[in-house]
Amino acid sequence: MFNYLKLKWMAFKDKNDINEKSVVGFAAFVIMVLFAIVDLVTGYVGKDLVINEFIYDSFVLVVLGAFGIAEAGKIFGGKK
Repeated sequence: MFNYLKLKWMAFKDKNDINEKSVVGFAAFVIMVLFAIVDLVTGYVGKDLVINEFIYDSFVLVVLGAFGIAEAGKIFGGKK
C-alpha cells in the first residue's frame, strides 16, 4: 500500500515531460469546441442554447492564458 501511494505521489514531479499549462489550455479548448457543436446542433433543431457570456469568456481567457504562458516559458525559459 505504501509503495502504491509513493508511486502515485511521484507522478506529480516538478521535472516531467508534460506541460501542465498546455494540458489545461487544451481541455478548455475542447470544452469550447463542445459548446460550439452543441450550439450548432440545438440551432439546427430550432432551440436556443443559452450560455452565460461570463462562462464562455472565462474559457477563452483560460485558453489564451495557458497557451500564452506555455509559449512564453519556451521562449524566455532557456535550456537548463
